[in-house]
Amino acid sequence: MADGKFDDRTAYIAAAAREVLGEEPVEITAPGGKSRSSLRLHFKDRTAIATLRANFRRTHLEAYVLEQLAPHCDDIPRVLGVHKDVLFQSDTGETRLSEEIILHGEADQLDLAAEACAAIFRIQAAARKTELHTVLPHLGANRSWVRNFISSVEALEAYSMGIPDDFDYPAVAQYMEQPGVQFLKWDCRAGNAAIGADGYVRWFDFEYAGLRHGAEDFAWLIGDETWPIAPDKMADVMIETFDPACGHEIGEYLEYLSAYTALHCVQRLELIQKEVKSRGWLSQERVRKYDDAGVHPEFAAQLCRTGAYYAAQSRLTSPLSRNFEAAGRAFKAMSGG
Repeated sequence: MADGKFDDRTAYIAAAAREVLGEEPVEITAPGGKSRSSLRLHFKDRTAIATLRANFRRTHLEAYVLEQLAPHCDDIPRVLGVHKDVLFQSDTGETRLSEEIILHGEADQLDLAAEACAAIFRIQAAARKTELHTVLPHLGANRSWVRNFISSVEALEAYSMGIPDDFDYPAVAQYMEQPGVQFLKWDCRAGNAAIGADGYVRWFDFEYAGLRHGAEDFAWLIGDETWPIAPDKMADVMIETFDPACGHEIGEYLEYLSAYTALHCVQRLELIQKEVKSRGWLSQERVRKYDDAGVHPEFAAQLCRTGAYYAAQSRLTSPLSRNFEAAGRAFKAMSGG
């Protein structure tokens, strides 16, 4: 069945490509599905990515961020041009990190994880050489955001006997009120990185870039329910790739990363619960192919293992470990494990 809305969008993008890039694509495909903002343009001898977002301001913010970072690192797409509300950027690769990493054994997986984390640290280091800190928004900067972030732990109650009394909501909330001092890409799930023809891991989708502590980017990767690496192994990767120039002492950094990752895992679990109610469980293959939420019992169980491990690493979040463990048992039973 023809999709008139998609056809209109591709025609608009093709005309914009002719004006900005000097030629029309011979084909336009939708690697993440037709509803996604980014499409792949196939020219005679190359490919490129065209991004048309509902909010044109985010498109222009993304273009500005990429242009500022470009002179200082090669871990991101290059801006090829902007036409009104369409951003054209280089194609970082057809294979998402989330798809590539499951094809390898543990040693190679750890190498890929280290490359991905090192790239994030390099991107953040590149941002420190720019003036981005003067223009980007501060993420999670108001108390209502922090309160909602902390109160999401109630999503764990359905799988256990309630949140323990020794989980100190006010203390955790105060700890999470971090000033915006470090550049963040945000949304560093493995589906937002790709492996190029040169074998290089590059990150894309910078529409939500902003400022906060800095460890949040790694929480997005570690707390990605499709990420197959055990949480303790990821802790080793973080120590191995840590950038001492990031402005934090490593012990303090890992403490904050642990607490934030535990809470981030709750957020992802909450999203999975919501998606299951509306769509039911999905196959793991579909989730990875379309970079979808990890709506599969095994992904939810992996999320709980990660949450339990990282919650235990911080005094403030350690009471949640038993909640994660109980939830993990429930999802494992659903998956037949």
